[in-house]
Amino acid sequence: MKPDMISALMLLTRLPVRGRPTDPAARAAWAWPLVGLPIGGAVTLVLLGATAAGLGTGIAAALALATGIALTGALHEDGLADVADGFWGGFTPARRLEIMRDSRIGSYGTIALILSLLARWSLLVAVATQGLWWAPVAAAMASRAAMAVHMRMLPPARMDGLSHGAGTPRRNATIIAVAFGAAALLPFGSDAVVSLGLLGVLMLAFARLCRAKIGGQTGDTCGTTQQLSEIAVLAVLTSG
Repeated sequence: MKPDMISALMLLTRLPVRGRPTDPAARAAWAWPLVGLPIGGAVTLVLLGATAAGLGTGIAAALALATGIALTGALHEDGLADVADGFWGGFTPARRLEIMRDSRIGSYGTIALILSLLARWSLLVAVATQGLWWAPVAAAMASRAAMAVHMRMLPPARMDGLSHGAGTPRRNATIIAVAFGAAALLPFGSDAVVSLGLLGVLMLAFARLCRAKIGGQTGDTCGTTQQLSEIAVLAVLTSG
């Protein structure tokens, strides 16, 4: 269990973790939602602390959002930008993968990143306004469970890179990840059911798009899955 947690923290955060990680990394996919616990918890604490200190909800939400990004090293945001550039900037799977590997950001990536940041900022404002302090934790955990499902659903699109090296999550590991993600949503009652249903539709649609565009998944598409899933869950939880 300890090597799996070390592996998950090393893969998905910039926290200074010591120890020997699991190899391949996808064997630890069951623990990915648990990584969302400290990340979402930190976001909530900053949001709660900033509002309690008298800062406006907009500033508090910006600080909370920056905290989450800092803890992950903008790993998932980078993936989202790469996918946007590659999927809509190339005309063949090979060219799309080539663009996704380019460290430079293009117009599509910039737009996708801005939209993601604006969406999450506005949703964190809603979280603070409604006092839904568990919502960022639930969204962080559920969105990382979605990553495990995404990797399980599709083969690697390339024979090198992060996703191929990480391997494919085992069935039991994926089931456990989904269970953790679902458990995090339970306090929200019927909204939990809506969130899980929306995530299911979202993952199927995005998996189909990935298969059509590049023939599988990459580390970037996993990051995009996390971003889209987090936004979807927060949107449902704050809609009531």
